[in-house]
Amino acid sequence: MISLQEVLIAIVLFAWILFLTTFLTKKLYELMVKKGLEHRVAVYYNRKAVHILAGGLVAFLAPFCFKSPLIPLIFAAILGAMTYIPHRTGNLLYWFQVPENMYEVHFCVMWGAGLAAGWLLTGNPWFGALPIIFMSVGDAATGLLRNAMFRRRTKSWWGNLAMAVTTIPIGAAILGIPGAIAALICSFVEHYEFGVIDDNITVPLTALALLAVLSPIFGV
Repeated sequence: MISLQEVLIAIVLFAWILFLTTFLTKKLYELMVKKGLEHRVAVYYNRKAVHILAGGLVAFLAPFCFKSPLIPLIFAAILGAMTYIPHRTGNLLYWFQVPENMYEVHFCVMWGAGLAAGWLLTGNPWFGALPIIFMSVGDAATGLLRNAMFRRRTKSWWGNLAMAVTTIPIGAAILGIPGAIAALICSFVEHYEFGVIDDNITVPLTALALLAVLSPIFGV
């Protein structure tokens, strides 16, 4: 049963995400552009800030704050709709959205679905949260390094190395050897995209599959 405490926590976290995406990152965008960064470079930095400070932060907190993935799933769906509507109306949140893709919508959908799937299938919230952390924090690490090096959205093995260095210790700390192996392989998988199937989809799905296979082997 959903408790009032869970609802209140969800509202606070939701308010934080709205503040981050509608005000804080907009101010950060204006500051970066004022300092001479190109529009696309500033946008990409903001996208990774949202990855970490919204997706990553809440994924870390979810196992401690919620008794089931239901409320996070509902709020992730709401955020997915809220990020999709600007694409449909043409009124993009230009400081972190781009017209050529809707990867931030994929991010919201996979955040909720991935968390719920791993949690419900195993009964352990960390099996849902860890793939989302890989998607959020790991992808941000690779993106931030690539943006600093190339000043555009591109793929580079240097970025994937940054993701591995970031996520392997996290995976090991949370779910031991299966978590570390999943982090390593997801750092490789992130390098590839298949049309509209971007790393916001492939990374959490790969992590879920690997954890499902490896956890019984290693007794986790």
